Amino acid sequence: MTPVVIIGGGIAGVATALALQKAGLDATVYEAHPHNSQDGGAFLTLASNGMRALQQIDADAVVAEAGPPLTTMRVCNGAGTEVATVPLGDHQDPATRYRYLTRAGLCAALQQEAQRRGIPIQRDKRLIRVIQHRGGVTADFHDGTRAAGEILIGADGLNSTVRALIDPAAPAPRYVGQRVFYGYSRNTVRSNPDCFQVIRGAAAFGYIVTEQQDTWWFARVVDDELPRRALTSGTTTRWKAELSALLQHEATPAAGIVDAARRVLVTNAYDLADVPTWHRTRVIVIGDAAHAASPATGQGASMALEDAVVLAKALRDRPDPAGAFATYEQLRRERVQANITASARMSAPDPTKGRTAPRPPRSPGIPDEALTAQLDWHVPLAPPSRTRGA
Repeated sequence: MTPVVIIGGGIAGVATALALQKAGLDATVYEAHPHNSQDGGAFLTLASNGMRALQQIDADAVVAEAGPPLTTMRVCNGAGTEVATVPLGDHQDPATRYRYLTRAGLCAALQQEAQRRGIPIQRDKRLIRVIQHRGGVTADFHDGTRAAGEILIGADGLNSTVRALIDPAAPAPRYVGQRVFYGYSRNTVRSNPDCFQVIRGAAAFGYIVTEQQDTWWFARVVDDELPRRALTSGTTTRWKAELSALLQHEATPAAGIVDAARRVLVTNAYDLADVPTWHRTRVIVIGDAAHAASPATGQGASMALEDAVVLAKALRDRPDPAGAFATYEQLRRERVQANITASARMSAPDPTKGRTAPRPPRSPGIPDEALTAQLDWHVPLAPPSRTRGA
């Protein structure tokens, strides 16, 4: 097979390159950003399913080294009363424990592993056109260069260029009604570093006291969508004042954690559901380019890693791109849509209180044993019973 062209050097794109290499396929990653170092930005958690996906492509150890474990979640209400303490995932197995790290840290760990394995990552390659032809596909970039391959995988995120090129009528991302604050603070509270603390009050607030005794936190706040200008011009001082005013009347440590912040970032929360066309002939979109949930379930990165493994297995097990893409889509749509639906419900405001509604029961998805089989590298994928997409 001629090289696979992957557009996007983030979590989904690089993990897919690692998985394809294990499947015996060559891939080159093309990333629009010109520099290797990225702003640390927001942090994320990797759930057991994400770690299990990494395990299949022999990348779990490098990520575990970069991200400390989380074994417990403790939930309190706005009055500071403990509601529940529950274990997080398969915390007895070091290979599948939840992990937390910055998004940039996870990307860096995967990129370094890809480069160690000889997978090329080319930067400053902004895609402008995709041309499909007999036997392959060509990608044209803004600098006048081009890349050819048998297939092209769009892993270029929520505002995907590839998605728009294969389906100009594809839906746009949808604002889900929440602003998300991410902060890094000098430590003002005590907590075990493997415990994820959650407060359900005026905001959905979560924090982790790291082994270095810093506090990493987020707050999801129901409010109007912030315009781009406000996002780019906002300062840590402004965001701290806005969030502290919301939290200061609660009997929890949240306001104090915010007041101690060295840095605060804010973003709008979006999702992307019911994208009708995931693939067309020799081009496919995966990860947030095809399906994106709001951050409420904390499953975005883990779903992207699952995508990488299942797509690589489909291309390994099916003789032609059309069959592989159909298999992948049939196996993934129900699961990712269940996550999008669950996350949207968790993000929706409670109309009687003007704040985040209580967490709903888990949305139905594929059974755990079916997911385990799909991810298990040594288990062939079952053929699809139906297809959807072009």
